[in-house]
Order: sequence, then structure tokens, then C-alpha cells
Amino acid sequence: MMSTFTLNLVLSTYNGVPGMLAYNGLLNFGKFDDLTYEIWEFIPFLLMGVMGGLLGALYNHINLKLTAFRMRYVNKPWQKIIEAAIVAFVTAAAAFLMIYLIHDCRIIDPDTAKYPIQMFCGYGEENAAASIWFQTPEKSVRSLFHDPPDSYQWSTIGVFFVCYFFLACWTYGLGIPSGVFIPTLLCGAAWGRLVGKLMSLFFPDQQWPDEGKYALVGAGAMLGGVVRMTLSLTVILMECVGNITFGLPLMIVLMVAKWVGDFFTEGLYDIHIQMQGVPIMAWNAPPLSNNIYATEVMNRPVATLRSVETVQNIVSILKKHHYNGFPVVDCVPTEADTRYFRSFGTLRGLILRSQLLVLLKHKVFNENAEVWQNSKVDISLFRLSYPRYFTLDEVELNSEDLNCTVDVRPFYNPSPYSIVTCTPLPRMFNLFRALGLRHLVVVDDNNGVVGIVTRKDLVKYRIWKHRGQMGLEELVIYNSVS
Repeated sequence: MMSTFTLNLVLSTYNGVPGMLAYNGLLNFGKFDDLTYEIWEFIPFLLMGVMGGLLGALYNHINLKLTAFRMRYVNKPWQKIIEAAIVAFVTAAAAFLMIYLIHDCRIIDPDTAKYPIQMFCGYGEENAAASIWFQTPEKSVRSLFHDPPDSYQWSTIGVFFVCYFFLACWTYGLGIPSGVFIPTLLCGAAWGRLVGKLMSLFFPDQQWPDEGKYALVGAGAMLGGVVRMTLSLTVILMECVGNITFGLPLMIVLMVAKWVGDFFTEGLYDIHIQMQGVPIMAWNAPPLSNNIYATEVMNRPVATLRSVETVQNIVSILKKHHYNGFPVVDCVPTEADTRYFRSFGTLRGLILRSQLLVLLKHKVFNENAEVWQNSKVDISLFRLSYPRYFTLDEVELNSEDLNCTVDVRPFYNPSPYSIVTCTPLPRMFNLFRALGLRHLVVVDDNNGVVGIVTRKDLVKYRIWKHRGQMGLEELVIYNSVS
């Protein structure tokens, strides 16, 4: 609401009517003044939803293979620059070849053609293929939505869709700032316009076969098949075209495209999140995971601290481990305990890495008690360092400081969330999701620390679905950081 209000305020001032908050936004595909549909049009709409789901699944599958290839072979800066240059060259070559080979000229309409492109056409004519390629993608989508019937030949729209589909799929994931929203809409609008021309061919005497309407449906179906979102895309498209009459059929088309696409592949964003190893938890625990317990999920051995610890040992642990939190125990485990994964000490609390860094930075040591006790050492000391806490390299310590000790009892959390070894994975998942945890200490029957569970330990369990079959798989995640 704040962004919409601010944008409207700026746009109203820019247009000379300050305070008139009636602007839709920066993205506008033109308003459909008369957008209606008949009840029997739901049949082609549903078929277009199926088509969008199939094309979206194909798009995601191709992009998955391309991304895997890039991660393996195109991982250096100079390689990414060369790939971007190759894509730019191929895109320009495809555009000029299409304009040269397909002779699609039309009379210039002064109301719609602000900057007509005459390439290979006569005086007073513009090249329809060039008008699609050389406009911004937003204006090309608007043209496909609102240009009059028979503005494009069949060959122009068909060849453009095939070329742009593969080029857009190739472009997404390059080492440049690029998106998927507008290119996917343009692909869908192209084949949707083809469907509109086909409906006009089958029903020449009817008024309802509007090419722009079917271009809108195709754009929504294509985008829904790629990104697998429904409600938000419906709202966005309705805002972009300034008409809410078409909300219901568009929502149904997006849902069908999502269902069909999910049958073959995952959504494009989900694919890239998994390939990049981002530990994003789902809304619910994966099915078939009730028989997975904490002993199978937890990390061990565990890096622990004593209630009163030396500065040297704290620095050593912070350098060796990059965990966000460390359990505080009453005694240090022996070598045998570590070797055989026994208890690492009775749990007394948990202290965060950021808290340890603040204590080291301000030298809150027992040997300096007379100095720091006179100053204000409370929650405000830690709040001032939030959210950009110090790194260990920014903490200056001399040899005398390393021999000092730190009493962490006034600062650690004396009642951290903990679970027993027989806790099932769905229970741990719900704790992380509901409480927003980053770590969960695993204890035995005597409250001894035996392991720790982080978010990455839970997201590595993933459900797979393929052609009606389902199963649970465990991913291998390296360099796990809590």
C-alpha cells in the first residue's frame, strides 16, 4: 500500500495533477474497454491452459539443462561475457533474418504507430515483424493485445513465437540482469494471438472471437505454466489491462496451466532455488517422512562452549566453525565422547555467534570486570551492532586478551528449544516453521547434548513427483551453515 501510494503521488505530480491518486502503475498493457466472453469459450480457454502448462514445462526443462550446463562449464566472468555476447548476436541475427525473409507489410496507423519501421516495405507502410522485434517487450505485448484483426500474418506470429520462445529460455539465467515476466508474457501473447486468428477463421460471422482477448489468455497461460502462480498473476494482469471482467476465466486458465505443468516439472523459481542450494523451507513437512527421526537428521560432533570459557578457545571455535549458535554445557567432552558421539555435556543454554563477537569486540572479560562493569553492558550493547555484526577479522585481540576468560552465563539463552533423539522430522519441521528457528539442540534422556539440527538439515529432504508417482529423496548439501 505504501509503494502504491508513493508511486501514485509521484505520477500525479509528474502529470501535472498532484494529489490525483488514480494511476495504475508503471506497467500498463492498455485498457480493454469491451472485454466479454461467452460460456462456450471456456472450452478453448481450458485447452489454452493445457497448452500453457505443456509449453511452460518444456520451457522449464530446457532452462534446467541450460542452467546445469552453465554451472559446470560457464562459471568464469569472461565466459559469461562471451555467452551474453553470443546470445545478443543470435537474437539480432534471428530478428533481421525473420524481417528479411517474411514480407509482412501493413498500412501505417497514425493512432497506434508512433515510430513506424518501414524496413523492406513501401512508402506509407510498416513492417509488422520489425514492429514486434524493435519495440520494447512491453509495447510488443500491448500491440498483440490491442492491434486490429489481421494486423499480422500467420507466418509472422508463428515464426516469432518459435524464435522468441527459445531465445527467452536461453536468456534467462545469463550473467546479466534479465527477467522472465515480460518475455514469457510476450511468448504467450504470440501463440494466443494465433489461437484468436484460428477462432476467427472457424467462426467468421461471430463477434466474440477477438484476437486480443485470446492473446491475453495465452499470455496468462504461458506465464502460469512457467512460474506456477495463480492468484497473484491474475491480479497483476487485471491491473495491467485495467479490466476485472475477465478475472474468473483467467484464474481458471492459470490454475489449469499450473496443474498441467506440475505434472511434468517444477516451477522455474523452484528449480533455480534448488539448484542454487538456497535453504528455503516449504509450508509443510514432506510426506512419507514420519519415520525419519532426529538421530538421522542432526549434525555431530557439536561445537560446544563452557559457561566460563577462555578467549583463545572462543576464537578458535569461531574460526573453525561458521555456525550461528553454540550450545553451552557444563563440561568439555572428552576425546572418547567426541570419537564415539556420546554426550557433549549437559545442556545449560545456547549463545549466538553475534553475541560472542560483541563480547570479544568490547572485551567483556572477567579480568576486565572493573572496566566494563562501570559501563552499560546490557541489551543495548548488542542492539547497536544489529544487523551488521562484526566479523572475527574486525575484532582486535592481543596475546594478553587471548589468555583472558569470558563468563557467558549473563548473556546466553538459558532455555533454548531442544528435542529428544526420537523426535520425528514433521515435528522438527513444524517447530522451525512456526517459531522461526535457525537451530534446534538434540539432547538425550539426561539432557546431554548429542547433536544439533539446522534449517539445511531439514530442507535436504525433498519429495519428488513424476507421472503420478511420488517418493522421498535426501539431497547432499556441502558446507552446511546454520
